[in-house]
Amino acid sequence: MGLDEAIVRRAVSAARPDRAPVSADETAEVFARAAWSGIAEPGDGVAGTLVAALGAAGALAAVNEEHDPAGLAHEVGEATGEELTRESMRAAVERWRPRLVASDALRFLTSAGARGAALLVPDDPEWPAGFGDLGPHRPAALWCLGNAALLASPLPIALVGARAATGYGEHVCAEASTGLVDRGFAIVSGAAYGIDGMAHRAALASGGATVAFLAGGVDRFYPSGHDALLTRIAQAGAVVSELPCGSSPTRWRFLQRNRLIAAASLATVVVEAGLRSGSLNTAGHAASLGRPLGAVPGPVTSAASAGCHRLLREFDAVCVTNADEMAELVLGPQEPLVEAASRQEPEATRVLDAMSSRPRSVDDIARAAGLSVASVRSALGVLELEGLVSETPTGWRRP
Repeated sequence: MGLDEAIVRRAVSAARPDRAPVSADETAEVFARAAWSGIAEPGDGVAGTLVAALGAAGALAAVNEEHDPAGLAHEVGEATGEELTRESMRAAVERWRPRLVASDALRFLTSAGARGAALLVPDDPEWPAGFGDLGPHRPAALWCLGNAALLASPLPIALVGARAATGYGEHVCAEASTGLVDRGFAIVSGAAYGIDGMAHRAALASGGATVAFLAGGVDRFYPSGHDALLTRIAQAGAVVSELPCGSSPTRWRFLQRNRLIAAASLATVVVEAGLRSGSLNTAGHAASLGRPLGAVPGPVTSAASAGCHRLLREFDAVCVTNADEMAELVLGPQEPLVEAASRQEPEATRVLDAMSSRPRSVDDIARAAGLSVASVRSALGVLELEGLVSETPTGWRRP
């Protein structure tokens, strides 16, 4: 884009301070992905196909150098086997051209660095593996505030639902989020009012991992009423967007953001939703990606649950009512701990009741169970042989 290489390298380093030094080609590729995150709208399949065929830097150069759309379409077909028409390529280039400003990409990177946000690209270990299922609609890059490693959590599950949630929906969501965190899941959602916010809050309150995907830049927390919540998520979890700093949330971007929530998760659960709830869009993305889909039933008289009932009736969603059933969407049927414990001595049952997925010392378990330390040690030995507990460097936990 006609920029000095040293300037580009400094800008990339500002948004990737913990990354090892990269070559000039790698720097150019990362810079181009930052640029594409602001050039193409989320989910732009033509941009995704072009980047897949030529690489981000090659695609950016081709557009900047005004390559013939027919030639570009042919080049993409040769490289990927994907067929793009001259007209679709020409229309895409016309969409992108107003945003082909070299200084914008520099601004994205320096703004991210100043905000403490990190730029992630597909080669990074934190990149969600599930994004590969999005094909040409996967994001060019991600901008992340907080612990980016949570994006590679082994057990991510999406809890989504209505903004205008009822007390029933928020209660079920809080119980589910807490229970899933106790089972080692990371809670993924969109930080909206209602169900999304409750899912994040309950995960944070339980000391669990949570990831919020935004429809605008990570420097513009939205909704504004969740500024404090998103600040907490950025400190203890991760706030993520495919759009660069300064980007405004729009209706289209909300709908496209939902595909990231579904793709980043191993399963999606709609906790409460009316017939027009945006969470049904997330459910649609999950279904199209082949992800397990769960829906929580509500009162048949409640319009706030009508969307969930439609998912159950028309879209083969699985009826789920608690954290155990939601976990089964990912892990398959599990023997309830209470049944496993029933085969043990009463003291072992009390020890299991006193434990969670977070490590606890023997003394802590003894206090919670109301047993002697010696009895707890004996019970833990038996439970470990059954595979119901495991010892870690910081204590004992349920797997």
